[in-house]
Amino acid sequence: MIPTRATAGPAEPDPTDTAKAWLRLSVAVLTSTIGGVGMWSVVVALPTIQTDFGVARADASLPYTLAMLGFAGGGVIMGRLADRFGIALPLALGTLALGLGYLAVGQASTLWQVALAHGLLIGVGCSVSFGPLMADMSHWFVRRRGIAVAIAASGNYLAGTIWPPVVQHFIAASGWRATHTGIGLFLLVTMLPLAYLLRRRMPVHHTEVAVQSAALRQAALPYSPATLQVLLCIAGIACCVAMSMPQVHIVAYCGDLGYGVARGADMLSLMLGFGIVSRIVSGFIADRIGGVRTLLLGSVLQGTALFLYLFFDGLTSLYVISALFGLFQGGIVPSYAIIVREYFPPKEAGTRVGLVMLATLLGMALGGWMAGAIFDSTGSYQAAFLNGLGWNLLNMSIMTWLLLRSRRGPAFAPSV
Repeated sequence: MIPTRATAGPAEPDPTDTAKAWLRLSVAVLTSTIGGVGMWSVVVALPTIQTDFGVARADASLPYTLAMLGFAGGGVIMGRLADRFGIALPLALGTLALGLGYLAVGQASTLWQVALAHGLLIGVGCSVSFGPLMADMSHWFVRRRGIAVAIAASGNYLAGTIWPPVVQHFIAASGWRATHTGIGLFLLVTMLPLAYLLRRRMPVHHTEVAVQSAALRQAALPYSPATLQVLLCIAGIACCVAMSMPQVHIVAYCGDLGYGVARGADMLSLMLGFGIVSRIVSGFIADRIGGVRTLLLGSVLQGTALFLYLFFDGLTSLYVISALFGLFQGGIVPSYAIIVREYFPPKEAGTRVGLVMLATLLGMALGGWMAGAIFDSTGSYQAAFLNGLGWNLLNMSIMTWLLLRSRRGPAFAPSV
């Protein structure tokens, strides 16, 4: 029999929204910041790898695409493991995969070896530092769940702010192979102890209360849980095809314009630094208006920034627009995790968040490759920006439909 408050003996203190929960969140952010290198190092290394192997831009984008596919599939697998065993086990496994992946890239002699290492090891290992960590943090907060999930997701953007200039520096100083070897060793030394610190799991009776809350929310929905899951996945693909255009290609874009790849790396860092601000602000907003409305707001603003890229390509204007893009879109992806926790049982959180993150990463992988292919076909990124705007419109349409259909139910009250 599952223990309840009535049968399990003396009630434990409520562990949610406590000082220990905030400390756990701090460890999770540090872990995500370190492990998030798996998403960003390949973006910085793209021009160097293209030159070294003498391949087209689309071919050089293949390691990124496979890393995103590995990240997408790994998020579901790691999320399911987290649902069953807690976050510490998948985090330890992910750390080993990351370390081995970077060591393998450091020894690679062909582009395919680089791509496979990113897809099978780096992408899968990196996935646990994002969706599964967000899902785990959502269990430890009720009143401040939106801001907690947003802060947990900010570790990914902290990684994007810190790592690109560091990776660019070491690539320029020591070459991309030695840089990847060094990253692999650093990950193994730092992340395994952090996984041990996150070994505690949420007590069962608190999970049971959240199950009852999610059941009431699902009963009030005008559509089935399966429909909501599918729509969230489609929306995730669409928003991230749009999002990937500047994030994946801004370094190469600056190189093509004659500003140099170092300027592009600085813009990527600036973009993701402002994305951190966006994620935290969006968390506060989500605690007040709910995940769907927050996601729709972010999607509208992301489209606005993409539109500006079409008309301005001066160095100063690109810095400004990149900062705006980060400020506008940073809260989109964490909003999916908040929506999942609003409408699904906590025991499914890791898997369902993993599925949505799979969709978003498929969108990033597809968008990164599409932008490179469009560039190879047209010799310009203008059509790639237009492609991103079209996908962004699809995401906005889905969120608008969900918002209108949800007005008959208690869509935005916080759940436990």
